[in-house]
Amino acid sequence: MAKSSDYRLGEFEFPRGWFMVGESVEATKTPKAMRYLGQDMVMYRGESGTVYVTEAYCPHMGAHLAKNTTSYIVRDGEQIEGDSIRCPFHGWQFGPDGACKNIPYSDFVPKAAKLKTFPVVERAGTVWIWHDPEGLEPNFDLPDFGGHYDAPGWVNWKIDFMGDLDIHPIEVVDNMADFGHFVPIHGAKDFVYFANEFKDHIVHQYYAAGHRTLVTNPDDVLTLDTWYTGPSILQSEMEGTFNSFILITHTPIEDGKIRVWHGLMVQVNDGSAPVTDDLREAALQYQEGSRLAFAQDVEIWQNKKACLNPLVIPSDGP
Repeated sequence: MAKSSDYRLGEFEFPRGWFMVGESVEATKTPKAMRYLGQDMVMYRGESGTVYVTEAYCPHMGAHLAKNTTSYIVRDGEQIEGDSIRCPFHGWQFGPDGACKNIPYSDFVPKAAKLKTFPVVERAGTVWIWHDPEGLEPNFDLPDFGGHYDAPGWVNWKIDFMGDLDIHPIEVVDNMADFGHFVPIHGAKDFVYFANEFKDHIVHQYYAAGHRTLVTNPDDVLTLDTWYTGPSILQSEMEGTFNSFILITHTPIEDGKIRVWHGLMVQVNDGSAPVTDDLREAALQYQEGSRLAFAQDVEIWQNKKACLNPLVIPSDGP
């Protein structure tokens, strides 16, 4: 089985992009400790409803902002006030921009008293942060996920947590060009076409083939337009028994370790009629079929050794 140390690249710099850090339900007025992109972080929801993500440690004396249950600041429910967060150790209060705005026992607030913050977008039941190794602002937008979330006739996804994998993200993105694995891993058959297109921060995979489970009739064709936005966000518009929209996303925790999620939104009617419980159940079953198909990839990744430079043959394609 692969170990995370097999995947460490040495002087690794985490990439620029949008990265999922949790579901919306995980962001509450109780600060949540997280670790992503080689950094300890804290996520909380301010009283306005806005979600914030900051570095985890107070610049005063290094106390963790979330890992505390016994401070009276925490016990008295005073840690989140407005959209600000207080350190449980000495009560230093940091605003949404990360700057310290109040020290209970001092009128002097040093300018250096500032938390690193991350741009945050909450969308479609998920929370995302922008990371840039140089601290630059976002240079592309977080996708709107096809505009399907809460759309008439569509059933929203539930987010499937697929685990923490000891693998480098490049081996996940490799799948976009890996024509050869679709038959043994995913049950594809009778390919009509398969192609890739690379442009700026997006790579597309165009695909049409028969399928062993995701079509109703043996002669039907499963047609997908699948694309990566940045290094971590796979989306796919899929035409099969139902029209559906897939999300697969992975966020580095450390160099050589990623956290992976999956979701599927399903169109069950044209939006002119209500979504019944039976249709909602059918959509959830369809999502489970998609999750199981992705789990076939995950099982390989969980049990392979590092392969950043594969031994390829001409038939593997570019």
